[in-house]
Amino acid sequence: MTTEILKGIRVADFSRVFAVPACAQILADLGAEVIKIEEPERGDEARYYGCNAEELEACGGVSPSFHALNRNKLSVGINLALEEGREAARQIVSTCDVVLHNFRVGTMEKFGLGYEDLRVLQPSLIYGEFSAYGPVGDLAKIGANDLALQAHSGLLHLTGEADRPPVRVGTAAIDLHAGMALSTAIMSALFHRERTGRGQFVETSLLRSSAHLMNYFYSEYWLTGKQRSRMGTANHLSVPNQVFPARDGYAVIIAPSDQMWDRCAKALNADRLVRPEFDTIANRQKHRDLLVGLLSGVTQQWPVDKLVQVLGDAKVNVAKVNSVGEAADDAQLEAIGGFLTQPEEDGGRKSVGMPFSMSEVDEIPFRSAPALGAHTRTVLVASGLPPQDFDRMASQGAFGSAFQKNS
Repeated sequence: MTTEILKGIRVADFSRVFAVPACAQILADLGAEVIKIEEPERGDEARYYGCNAEELEACGGVSPSFHALNRNKLSVGINLALEEGREAARQIVSTCDVVLHNFRVGTMEKFGLGYEDLRVLQPSLIYGEFSAYGPVGDLAKIGANDLALQAHSGLLHLTGEADRPPVRVGTAAIDLHAGMALSTAIMSALFHRERTGRGQFVETSLLRSSAHLMNYFYSEYWLTGKQRSRMGTANHLSVPNQVFPARDGYAVIIAPSDQMWDRCAKALNADRLVRPEFDTIANRQKHRDLLVGLLSGVTQQWPVDKLVQVLGDAKVNVAKVNSVGEAADDAQLEAIGGFLTQPEEDGGRKSVGMPFSMSEVDEIPFRSAPALGAHTRTVLVASGLPPQDFDRMASQGAFGSAFQKNS
């Protein structure tokens, strides 16, 4: 078995924040050499997201967000505003199989680092571009983030309670979905190159990702004209299918079929749930409010762990609403290898693993997220830049000062 399916693949990653770093981390986990090219003094802004100074220090100088999406990478600090910096970037790209970036549309072209520029240096290059709204159209050059596309896509319109304002999805779902999409596209392009010898331009966006997540709702609208709106944790497809209160917490109960609903009512030993209004899927939909009210009255008498156990034993779809800590420390997540743990001598940190496993991959490496610019000299010299040229460029400010401190 191997841990390095993508061994020998070199990636120049000009991206920052969430979506494309998530893509690059998957490539790195599979054995690609991922070179994270950052602004040399400040770096990827995600290094500092969501933390005060004390919290940053406790996390080793960078934020949990950065740790989560940047393991197994090398960091090179390059000032792309300088010609010397752009020269250094081209030197790295000339040895790479893949380029990734999430600058606004047209920015890499201004640096002389667009696809048409770089394919001259590396004809078999696979060039992955990520943007907010795509490369063409009226919104092409507008920047946006995950929440903006939750709004634009209609996802925000669907999330929250019917009589309250929209609520954001609690994680960067569109960003991370886009990262998975881009990693799939990059590996497909690598497979295509293996067959044909040809590189290609690969593009995705927050807009594409959000539309893919909203596929069902758009299809329903195009086919029927229906537009769904907020239902809290409920779902229009079946009843019950939402969060219910327990004595000491909450649980999700989903019983979409007649058989599962019968098992649910019997397991809870609740005669009030056995009535003609609830005997078919259509009737349960028609009497949604009555069913939810009666079932809530039953479930809130149960301790949540017992409720989950009893319904689970009855083969009803049920899950406790866990806190973040409960979910992160979940024994089932550990059982499936859902997180990685460093040896204590390397820091002992944990990190969520890849969202899949492979029978021919026995172990994923886990090197911590790199210090800013820590590999600048090493990577550039390994890319063929003579040491004296590196020193000249460094003296002209191409690499800032972080590489001297962190290398």
